[in-house]
Amino acid sequence: MASNVNPTVRRRRLGQELRRLRELKGMTAEEVAERLLVSQSKISRLENGRRSISQRDVRDLCGVYEVDDHRIVDSLMQMAKDSRQQGWWHAFGDIPYSVYIGLETEAASLRVYESLLVPGLLQTPGYAEAVIPGTVPELAPDQLDKRIQVRMRRQERVNDPDRQLRLWVVLDESALRRVVGSHLIMREQLEYLVEVSLLPHVTVQVLPYDTGAHAGMSGTFSILEFDDAADSSVVYIEGVTSDLYLEKTNDVHKYTIMYEHLRAQALNADKSRQFIADTAQLHADAAG
Repeated sequence: MASNVNPTVRRRRLGQELRRLRELKGMTAEEVAERLLVSQSKISRLENGRRSISQRDVRDLCGVYEVDDHRIVDSLMQMAKDSRQQGWWHAFGDIPYSVYIGLETEAASLRVYESLLVPGLLQTPGYAEAVIPGTVPELAPDQLDKRIQVRMRRQERVNDPDRQLRLWVVLDESALRRVVGSHLIMREQLEYLVEVSLLPHVTVQVLPYDTGAHAGMSGTFSILEFDDAADSSVVYIEGVTSDLYLEKTNDVHKYTIMYEHLRAQALNADKSRQFIADTAQLHADAAG
C-alpha cells in the first residue's frame, strides 16, 4: 500500500473495517472492551478514526474477532502502520482541528455554510491575522503565527493542480458586513472573494439579510465528500472545546437537505458576486 496515504483518512478506513468485523462477529463494543481489558471509549475511538491505531491494537482485535485469513490481518496491520504516519500539518505541532485538516486535505468536494466570517480556505492573510486573535483572544503570539501559516497552507488544496477541490460556499451577509481588522482589510478580503468566485471549481453564494429565517440559523457546518467510495461523507461542526463529526447516513442526509435549501434561498453566483463587489466598495468608501 502507498506510504503517502493521508493518515487521518487511513485511520478512518481502518476503523470502519474494524467496526465491520466486530459487527460480523455479533459483538458490542462493550463486550470487546471487556475481552481486551480496555475501556469501551477506546474501542469507540478506534472505530471512528479519532485515535491512532497501533499494530498491536489490530492484532488483539483480529484475535477477538477470530480473523483467520492472514491476508486480511496483514492488510489491516499495514493500514495501522500507514495511519501512524504524520501529515504535513503535524510539523506545526498541536493544532486543535488537525482531524478536520486531514479530512479536508483528502476531500474531493467541500460544501460550507458560514454565518459570521469568511471561511478559512478563502481568507486573505490580512483577514486571517485579524480574525484569529479575535476569535481566540488568549492565543500566544507564536501560536497565532503558527495558525496563520497552517491556514495559508490549507488554501493550497483549493488550487491543487492534481486534485482541485470542488468548493461551494454559502455566506450570510453578516460575514461581508462585519468589519474584521479594518475597512481596508475587508475591502481586500471581499475583492479576493470576487476573484476566487470566478474559478470554475469554486462557487460563492450570499444569503442576504432580507432572506429572513433560513435553514442555517441553527449554526454553521461543512459537508466533506471523498472520491473513494469506501470513505463516507462527513458533516463537520466546529466547537469551542471540541468538534463534532457526523458520519451516519441519516445525519449526513439531513444536513445535505439543509444545504440545498440554503443554496436555493441564497443569491445565485452572478448576483452574489455583484453583491460582494458592492459591499467591498462600501468598505472602501468607509476607509476614505
